[in-house]
This record gives sequence, C-alpha cells and structure tokens, in this order.
Amino acid sequence: MTEPTALALRLAVFGIVSALVQIAGISQIPVLGVNADLSPLIVASIGLLAGSGPGALAGFGVGMFIDLALAQTLGISALLLVPIGYAAGRLRELRDPSHTLVPLALGAAASFAFAAGFGILQLMLGVGAPVSILVLRDILAVTLLGAILALPVHALAARVAGRGGSARGAPARSRRPRAYATGGLSPLSTSGRR
Repeated sequence: MTEPTALALRLAVFGIVSALVQIAGISQIPVLGVNADLSPLIVASIGLLAGSGPGALAGFGVGMFIDLALAQTLGISALLLVPIGYAAGRLRELRDPSHTLVPLALGAAASFAFAAGFGILQLMLGVGAPVSILVLRDILAVTLLGAILALPVHALAARVAGRGGSARGAPARSRRPRAYATGGLSPLSTSGRR
C-alpha cells in the first residue's frame, strides 16, 4: 500500500471513529449548558495536517456520516464541514503555520462557524424552534468548548496521521520568503535599489 493511500485510510478511519465517539458519548455530556461538538475540530485538524483536498473530503464524509447516523436533514452538516476542512487546508498550504496554538485558534473558528451556520441553516429550513438571545450564548459556549478541545483533538489527529504535525513526514519547514506567482521579486524589495 502506498504512503498517500495509507494516510487516507488512517484519516478516514479516524474521522468515522471520532464521529461515532461524538454521537455515542461526547454529545451526551453537557458542559456549560451545551454539548461539545467534535466534528468541526476533526475536519479542521485533518485539513491542517493533510491539505485542502483531504480536508474538504473529510468534511463531506464526516458530515454525511453524522447526518445519516442522527437521521437529520441530509447534507446540512456536510454543507458546513466542507468549507471548514477546505479553509483549514488552504491555511496550511498558503501560510504553513508552525505555532503550537494554531490548532486552538482554528478550532475556535471552526466551532463558531459550524454552530452559527447550523443555526442559520436550521432557521432557513423552517425548523419550528423558538429563537432567542440564548442562541448567541450557546454559540459562544460551543466556541469556547471547541477551543478547549482543539489541542487534544489535533494532537490525536497528528498521531493517527503519523506525522507529528507535518503531512509529509518531514520536520516542519523553516520560514523562508515565498516566491511571487509572477516569478519576479517583490516590489517592496526592489524599491531600495533605485
């Protein structure tokens, strides 16, 4: 089995097992009056470790699996998790963040986007639930829980990927200036030579 195939298989199993743990256990334990949601954290971690394509694919797979398992409107979770995984992957591809707190900030952003987007989509689809200011409190509580759980989820995803935070198995790249798409030097670097 080739290296990319083995990585894809490990990450797929990680996504499904994590979604099962979310459905069977984590969603049954209320903290701060809300239930933690691991699905955006899982997808963001996979995107940050493997890139935008695998992140979006993981978002679709985990989202559809959760929708099917919970017998809810099919595709809502996938619709929200695909851009989360893609954005996390693009962050990795464009900026290659190496700070240890990047998963925390990404987890908070992913949790907020998923909770707010899910609420908006449910409201647009006409779910007959009363809407009050308490929805904002719940979204902020879910975001806080997501930020707290982001580091352990990302560490577990990195261990499953077998990379220790790097998707290609090599140590994290050193910071170097990125080349421009045009192939030329930055206008700022040539301004001092005139």
